Amino acid sequence: MKIRVGQGYDVHKLAEGRPFWLGGILIPSSFGAVGHSDADVVCHVLCDALLGAANMRNIGYHFSDKDPRWKGVDSKHLLTEVLKMVRGAGYEVSNVDVTVVLQEPKLNPHIPAMKTCLAEVMAIPEEDISIKATTSEHIGFVGRGEGIAAHCVALIYRD
Repeated sequence: MKIRVGQGYDVHKLAEGRPFWLGGILIPSSFGAVGHSDADVVCHVLCDALLGAANMRNIGYHFSDKDPRWKGVDSKHLLTEVLKMVRGAGYEVSNVDVTVVLQEPKLNPHIPAMKTCLAEVMAIPEEDISIKATTSEHIGFVGRGEGIAAHCVALIYRD
């Protein structure tokens, strides 16, 4: 069995009046992330971690923000495309671990819905998806409420 690990990191600026998509679900908030797509940092770090584990570059390489096809796209679609690439190379997803860094709103009440959504998109059990939320203790761009960051580790395998 071949086992590979990849990691992902993503940040997005936050702005008033934007929808706040995270982990494939809409989070109630007066602000949301800014990006070429729907700016879902959880889906983006999942893509980068999975692509990295399969040695397939990164999300920007495959879905350029210069390409109008990806303008406003639902990031669950990007994740689905990445999974096709990874599975096309003979790999399956073992598990993923995501950490979201955001000062507010509090994300813990939304994590079960994110896991349910992502399990469906990724076709893996919810227990193989870990999502955690933390703040930056009011330090830096996240602490000032200017942005959101996320980290992810993904484990893939093939027999």
